[in-house]
Parts: sequence; structure tokens; C-alpha cells
Amino acid sequence: MSRFAPRTQLETHEVANQPRPLVDVNLFDSDLALRDAAVREGGGWVVAPLSALGAEAGSEAVLELGDQANRYPPELTVFDRYGRRIDEARFHPSYHQLMDVAMRHGIHDIAWRTDGPGGHVAHAAMLALLTEAESGVLCPISMTYASVPALRHQPDVTQPWLDRLIGGTYDAPLKPVAEKRGVTLGMAMTEKQGGSDVRANSTRATPIGDGLYRLVGHKWFCSAPMSDGFLTLAYAEGGLTCFLVPRIAPDGSRNGIQVMRLKDKLGNKSNASSEIEYHDAVAWKLGEEGRGVSVIIDMVHHTRLDTMAGTLGIMRRPLAEAVNHVMGRRAFQRTLIDQPAMRGVIADLALEYEAAALLTMRVASAFDGQSEGERAFARLAVALGKYWLTKRCPNFVYECMESHGGVGYVEETPLPRYFRESPLNAIWEGSGNVIALDVLRTLHREPAALEAFAAEVATARGADVRLDAAAQRLTDRLAGSVGEGDARRLVEDMALLLQGTLMAKHASAPVADAFLASRIGGDWGRSFGALPAGVDVDAIVARQTEPLA
Repeated sequence: MSRFAPRTQLETHEVANQPRPLVDVNLFDSDLALRDAAVREGGGWVVAPLSALGAEAGSEAVLELGDQANRYPPELTVFDRYGRRIDEARFHPSYHQLMDVAMRHGIHDIAWRTDGPGGHVAHAAMLALLTEAESGVLCPISMTYASVPALRHQPDVTQPWLDRLIGGTYDAPLKPVAEKRGVTLGMAMTEKQGGSDVRANSTRATPIGDGLYRLVGHKWFCSAPMSDGFLTLAYAEGGLTCFLVPRIAPDGSRNGIQVMRLKDKLGNKSNASSEIEYHDAVAWKLGEEGRGVSVIIDMVHHTRLDTMAGTLGIMRRPLAEAVNHVMGRRAFQRTLIDQPAMRGVIADLALEYEAAALLTMRVASAFDGQSEGERAFARLAVALGKYWLTKRCPNFVYECMESHGGVGYVEETPLPRYFRESPLNAIWEGSGNVIALDVLRTLHREPAALEAFAAEVATARGADVRLDAAAQRLTDRLAGSVGEGDARRLVEDMALLLQGTLMAKHASAPVADAFLASRIGGDWGRSFGALPAGVDVDAIVARQTEPLA
């Protein structure tokens, strides 16, 4: 026998010191921060639907669907085999299965078919939960949910759509609306020359009678081009106007919507974002000519809530993965979660997430509110929340990734996917400057919004001297002149003060004190894990580890 021949089968690959996969965990029941906030803001009835979705979304099967939908992104098919133009985005089966999960649980319509309070709270919490499994499908789901207020501007035209949207289920094939079990809606507003400045649009609308128009123009971003219809903006004789553009024209033919390409994006790979052109596309007018922005802003207002909820889900899954990893791996003779430096990082991340959950659920409850004060609060607070949470998200996800060490950078884990996803909600529906300037305009034009914000902050007056001092500083600042160059700092201060208020009122004492000491009192380092001395790290960490143990 050659001296180089193997002697025996050597045991070189025993897998040890690795955490268990975080699968088949109820995403709602194991998330104490979201569960507590959703029940408080929405009522006890939300537990059953949220727990049902949490169980399915956290299953190994659905988590695997999320992975597949991103590994096999949609492809554009412009022509059929005979050369006829069809302009279709075609998806992996996993995408359709996830859309079915979303609509079967009613993420798109629970807010509109719920009698009494809590519908928007349930919607936002549901959207966050399914985002943990896969984020891309929530784009068409969000736009379908958010389209309802805009569609209601013209019920004589849109009632057939509303009848199939509310209570509808996922029905993917392209068919006339009357033949569908459910419909989805997309949005096409921005153009190359304008972007967020939608009044720079060049798309033109020509009336053809019976409330119908023909549209000609190019749209730089059309999200979810496989939707049954799109809300869009175009210039009619009376000015910028909102239209509903169906994919199937009233005569049963394919409408004149040509998909020029699908965007090759950093993340959000499962979702087809497209560039389209209208070639005499038939459309219905929604609302009055020249009032397009006021119609579409209702949709934008609701999608901004979903940027908060989606961000919450993007934060939660990496945090849960990080907690699971450090609970199941040892280094230097100790489990990672038992090491003070790692406990500090997890505690700091937990504070950030708990505050995000409280803020998202409180803003969602304002969408459910019937008073003018609550509606005014919602208009301001959703902008504050969108700005702040989405800005915090990328570094949050990165820190969760780093908690894994090298394996967190490997595509077999969900961490890289969520890191790529983490900047999206800050850009979608108004980037940071747009949102900050919107806040300034709201403060200037709607005194009721500032009054509602002040009333919310006042509910925690006297709870903590650090919070009271921050509230006074903000009051003094708002009494002066705030210019556009100061807008971002103002929005940060307002968002943090609102989070501090909610934490002081609703969080456990250790969680609230640590948040106020670090975020409001300023005793904080410049990265996660640099908390002030004296923080009850054990109590904060326990809220994350015990449900996953």
C-alpha cells in the first residue's frame, strides 16, 4: 500500500457550537414589544389574526419561500411566442405563494373591513410580520391597501374595484376586473425629469368621453407592473390629475401600457419595479381635473405608514437572528450572550427596536382615530416616524450582522438580504429631505398637527426630568424660526421626543430608563453597545432571549 493512501475515514467535519435554525417560531407570540404595543393600541381582538399570521410567516416553509423569491427574481417578457406584445413580469412560484399568504390573511384589507378601532394597527403589525419572511411582496400589498382612500374619490367608477379589493383573495392571471376574485393596485407617479417633483411630469391626458381619457407619457418608476391597475398622475386641460389605469381596457383588450424594463436594484429583488410608457392608455379620472396631488396624497399618506411597518419587520428579523445566534454559540469558554460586551450590544439593539415598535403602533392607531386631533397627529407623526426609523435601520441591521461574525456576511443567511433591503424605505415615498420639508410645511400650514404632537408629549410630563427638559428645548426651538437647512435636525429631535414619550408611558422601567438615559439624556456612545453605566442590561436582554429560549 502506498504511504500516501488514506488510512481511514477521518472525522474532520463534526458540526458543533452552532445555533439552531430560527424556524417554526411564531413571529408575533415571540415578539413581546410588538405584541404589547399592538394589543394596547389596537385592542385584544388583534391577537388572533396576528398570531395566526405570525405562526405561518415564521414557519420553515414560508421562510424558505422568501429566500427563493429573492434568489429567482422576476423576468420581463415583452412579447409572446408569436410576437404579440404582452409586457408581463413573470415570477417564480414562491412569489405567488407569498402573495397568497399576504392576501389570505388580509394584510391588504383588514383595515377597511374592520368595524371599530384597531384595523390599521392590525394591518401595520401584519405587514411587519410578513416582512420578516420576505419584504418584496409587501410593495404591491401596501399599494393595494393604500389605494382605497384614493379610489373612494370616484366611487361611480371604482366601486367594482373596491368590491374585489376589500375581501378579495390573490388572483394572479391577467383578466378583466369583473372576472377576478381579487385585485391588486400599483402606482406610477414619478418621471425622469422630476422625480419627487411630480408637478414636473410631462404625461398628458386627453378626454375621450364618459369620464375616460387617453394617456401618453413615460414613467420612471412603476412599482409592481403585474398589478391589475395603477394610480398615476398626468396633465389634463385643468391641470395635474389623478387617474386609474387598468391593465385590461374597458373593451377587454390589453391596455396601452408598455414595460420598458425592470429595474436592477440593490435589494428588494423579488419585487418587479419597472419603467413604463403609456401609449394611448385608457384611464378613468379620479377626482377633479387639477386636483391630482390631493387625491394621490391619500395613497401616499397610507404607504408612509407601511414604510414604518416594513422597517419594523426589517429590524425585527435580524435582531431575532442575532439573539438566536449569540444564545447558541460559544467563544472563549462562554456563550456569547453571557459576555458583557455582547450583552451590551443586544441590549442597545433591543432598546432601538422596542422604541420603533411603540412608535409604529401608536402612529397606526392614529390612522384608526376618528377625531380631528388624531388625524392631525397621524399626518405629522407618520412623517416623523418614517424619517427616523428608516434612517436608523441600515446601521441597526449591520450591527445584527456583525453579531454573527463572518457567517452573517454569507448569503445562505438572511442577513445580507435584509442589509440590502434596509435603505429602501428611506428612499421610497419621499427621501429624507422630502420628508423633512414635508414636516416643515405641515407645521406651517396645520397648527392642529403641532397641537396634537404637543398634547401627545404632554401625556408623559413629569415622568422623567430628562424627557421634560427635552420637551422644553423643542418648545423653545419651535417658538423661533426653523429654516429648511435645520429641517433634518428638527425632525430627529421631534421623533426622538415622541419615542421617549411612548417609552416613558408604556415600556418597563429598565427599558424606559435606559432609552431615556441614552437617547434623550445624551449619555450614549456613537455605536450600538455603548450604553451608559447603571443600565439594567439583564432585564432588557431577557425580553429578547426568553421568548426564543
